[in-house]
Amino acid sequence: MPGDPARKLTREQIETELKVLIIEALKLDETAPEDIDSEAPLASAGVGLDSIDVLELAMAVHRRFGVTTEGDDAANQRIYASVRSLAEFLEQQQARGVRLRPTSD
Repeated sequence: MPGDPARKLTREQIETELKVLIIEALKLDETAPEDIDSEAPLASAGVGLDSIDVLELAMAVHRRFGVTTEGDDAANQRIYASVRSLAEFLEQQQARGVRLRPTSD
């Protein structure tokens, strides 16, 4: 099966992709993926992202995975609360038939 279009990513794979994406998109050169706790808040005291960083991350998620979120601020706050919550959102999108298209396999 060339390309295996039906291949689904596991939550662990999604979380790893997201951690790498956060590091790349926000130029956190001193950070390794394993330094980011999947359950730590992305904003404030957790990973320390500000609102501009979260916006940049949302654009990077769209470019990397082909997925966007709605304009509902409350829903977006829940989705972008942590790597884990963002991975769960992407996993739900995948379950609905969206093919996530990460750049690295």
